[in-house]
Amino acid sequence: MPVPEGTRFRLADHTGTVRFVGAVDNTTGVWLGVEWDDPTRGKHDGVKDGKRYFSCRAPNAGSFIRPTSNISYGSSFLEALHVKYVEQPHGSRSQEKVVLGSSNGAIEVEAVDLDKIRAKFANLECLHEVSLDTEFVSRYDEPVGSIRATCPSIRGLDLSMSLIPSWDIIASICVELPALQRLSLNRTRLFLSGDIRFAFTNLIELRLSATLMAWKDMQQVTTAMPALQTIELGYNLIEQLSSEGGLVQGSTIKTINLDSNNCHDWAHICDALQPYTLLERVVLTSNKIGEIPPPKKQMLRVEHLSLSHNHLKSWDDVDALSAWCPKLNALTLVGNPLFDDPAHGRIARQLAIARIPSLVSLDAATISAKERIDCELFYLSHIALHGPKTDEERALTHPRWTALCQKHGRPDEPRKDQNQEKLSRRLMELNMYHCFDLPARNADSQATNSIMADAEQFTLRVLPTMTLLTLRLKVCKTMKRNASNTAVLFWLRMQDDSFARLDHDRDMQDLAWLGLESGSNIFFTIHDK
Repeated sequence: MPVPEGTRFRLADHTGTVRFVGAVDNTTGVWLGVEWDDPTRGKHDGVKDGKRYFSCRAPNAGSFIRPTSNISYGSSFLEALHVKYVEQPHGSRSQEKVVLGSSNGAIEVEAVDLDKIRAKFANLECLHEVSLDTEFVSRYDEPVGSIRATCPSIRGLDLSMSLIPSWDIIASICVELPALQRLSLNRTRLFLSGDIRFAFTNLIELRLSATLMAWKDMQQVTTAMPALQTIELGYNLIEQLSSEGGLVQGSTIKTINLDSNNCHDWAHICDALQPYTLLERVVLTSNKIGEIPPPKKQMLRVEHLSLSHNHLKSWDDVDALSAWCPKLNALTLVGNPLFDDPAHGRIARQLAIARIPSLVSLDAATISAKERIDCELFYLSHIALHGPKTDEERALTHPRWTALCQKHGRPDEPRKDQNQEKLSRRLMELNMYHCFDLPARNADSQATNSIMADAEQFTLRVLPTMTLLTLRLKVCKTMKRNASNTAVLFWLRMQDDSFARLDHDRDMQDLAWLGLESGSNIFFTIHDK
């Protein structure tokens, strides 16, 4: 039976889409022209010997292969559901031996009436969360109504890495799941066809990462989702967001995740997001944003924004960001050149907090009222020492200068022989010791000195109002570690040479409150979570 174009398949450990079926010049027999999901497996983009047979969305992702019995075209939805969630009864045996998973096969126990337990878990009508990720579902070919009769209570469904080729098949499945609220279709390839309205009435979350779905296609699909609040479109090679009108009127979307795409034009991004009037959270991590120009008219209402690991390198970008997003509460900026700048890297947090008055959290660390005051005073002093000399120039270069002077008073002008800011003297120096062995709580001087000799040592200059959590993040940055998957444990060396552990339950407390002062010796270990 010939394979239709658009069919999804698996061959060995690779997934692809049939783009062409037929003869190839100067060869015999039938060939399948395929586009691989992994473009590194391909050899061309559908052109052979100068003739185009098909096209690929990803460059050089195409190949020609022969039809073979080794090719898998997947299974139906209900077939995959039963394989994953229904274990067949073992018969009349009342006792069975079960190996405890946590014992690595070392402990075997006898269990009674496991078939009763299997029957209970085989009640698909009660399933609320279903994951068929990598089960390679490709179709729904049972009689209409079969899914509704089998598993009507599903609220969360993961069909990632499926072989379903089109949205109308997705719709035919979801229309029979009236309670469905969360749908994951990551690492799929879906084309638009048919009417998908009324299939996603109660859907709240939709994940479409690594699907190569274009922005305009996402807009067209989500018009059929009247309750949608969260959309994820990471790793889709998106370079620009279309601002076509009429597609998002009345949109209920509150969160848009564009992690790891190729978006770079900030003004264009904001223009495309303007119609999403309820938008609160935007993730633009690991895109290629290199500049944030001052806004002209439009502003974003977002309260949470991730701009980490982009190409921002000027403090003018942060000032412009404050103007673009006047309601911004939470921001991530770690991984931008601005924070790695040798001139400002050590005081980047203070400068960012002072420049954006609405922030309550920066890089996942809460900003206390005391820290904000210290940062704003430091910023004023920094401007007075390093900035322009007239108020007019200062207000032009630093948009918050006038407001901060009204709030805190004008800072003293530095004397010519004054080599550092008045408030920079409030920074305290902590002696940090990266050790590989945990310090003993009551180690003697000799043991402590031995640990210090073997440890990697450096000094951090920080404000006393910095929280312990922020200090952990600062250590991760200094050690060039990813804070999201790194655990840092602190010990404070006391005057009697004993050690006090600074646990995570103190993370929101200020360093000064914890008794740290300039010259304090902090020992720490660092490892993966």
